[in-house]
Amino acid sequence: MNMVSQEIQDLSIKSLESTINKLTNAYKTMTEKGSSTTLVKKRLHAVKIGIESLKGAWNEEDFNYNEEIILTSYEVLQDILPSIEKQITKAKEGSSQKTLNERRLTALILAIESLENRLK
Repeated sequence: MNMVSQEIQDLSIKSLESTINKLTNAYKTMTEKGSSTTLVKKRLHAVKIGIESLKGAWNEEDFNYNEEIILTSYEVLQDILPSIEKQITKAKEGSSQKTLNERRLTALILAIESLENRLK
C-alpha cells in the first residue's frame, strides 16, 4: 500500500467514521419506514471492513476476515465510487459538500486499495 501522510490517514478515518454514522442513521430511518435495508446494510458492513483494513495497515491492528468477506467488501466499496464522483461534479467549487465528498472518495479509494492488497 502506498505511503500516505498522517493527515490523510486521520482525515480518511474520520471520513469513513462519518460515512458509518450516515449509513447507520439511514438504516434506522429506513427500518422505521419499513423500507428495504439490504443495500444500506451491505454498504455499512463494507465500510466497517474497509476502515478496519486501513487501521490494520496503518496502526498494525488486528484484521481477521476471510477472503470472501474481503472480496465482497471490496466490490461493494467499488460500487459506491461512481455516486460519490457524481456528487463531486455537481457540488460547487469550494463548498463544504465538495470537500466532504472529495475526502470520502479518497478514503474509499484507500480502503479499496487496502482490501485489494489483502487479497494478493
